[in-house]
Amino acid sequence: MCGIAGYYDKTGSDRAPVGRIVLGMLDALGCRGPDSAGVALYNGHNTGCMILRVKLGERGHFEEKGWHITEQMRHFTTVQDATTTAEYLRLVVDYHGSPDELEHYIESLDPELEVVSMGQTLEIVKQVGSPQNLDSTYNISTFTGPIGIGHTRLSTESRVDLSHSQPFWSHGRPDLATVHNGHITNYRKKRWRYEQQGVHFYTENDSEIIGVYLAEQMDRGLSLEEAMRESVKDLDGSFSYIAATSDSIGFAKDQFALKPLLVAETDEFVVIATEEIAIRAALQEDVAVREAQAGEIRVWQR
Repeated sequence: MCGIAGYYDKTGSDRAPVGRIVLGMLDALGCRGPDSAGVALYNGHNTGCMILRVKLGERGHFEEKGWHITEQMRHFTTVQDATTTAEYLRLVVDYHGSPDELEHYIESLDPELEVVSMGQTLEIVKQVGSPQNLDSTYNISTFTGPIGIGHTRLSTESRVDLSHSQPFWSHGRPDLATVHNGHITNYRKKRWRYEQQGVHFYTENDSEIIGVYLAEQMDRGLSLEEAMRESVKDLDGSFSYIAATSDSIGFAKDQFALKPLLVAETDEFVVIATEEIAIRAALQEDVAVREAQAGEIRVWQR
């Protein structure tokens, strides 16, 4: 019952109102999942710095905790900017080393810390509750950029909290994020194999495996599209998902077409959503909408 959404501006502009559009789609999909909502937005302005969103915990004095973490980070790398909003610490760091080392250092500072996103253009924000909570707290509707994906969740198997909410960042690979609707039925088998390789999982949500899988394939040299094609062969179950990077967005649908996914494309944009009502609500214009086909994979790249 989860709802997923994606938007890609094809004109090359970094000023597209991607936050407003993705939020509008999530509002329309809100009835599919009232438990939590989240977005992964790409700003299109690569300054060479790394942007991180760090979950500070479930409760506590977040401002004070964010300040202490920032001061400790200054011993590891150059901190260009640091702000704390609700349970998130947002850091901009001048860092060019291993993403894994940066993530491990941050999470070693406090057992409650979790790096929710890392990238040169990616920012993930997710919360328990409706999509409106995102905008009232983080002003998502003002965010501009070329690419965005979003998710609204109805929990069927795992906890309702910030960590289990989507989108998921593919830990260790900057700027790769995913949203998923459905079930990965060979999740346990895949997870066991990855854990034997030292991969750390943050949730019991089967959706988390998709980003791990794509990152592994891309680390082997595959493109995003090639990795997604492999995923449709290797991941069992009923699913539709959207994946994005700093310059690409794409969708994949299982070979039995058991989960809905609709697409609208013009010369200016691509819109992807679980239901047509989301596309109509966000664009407020007449566009041709089609249903993605069984086993279909499509990727657009800037």
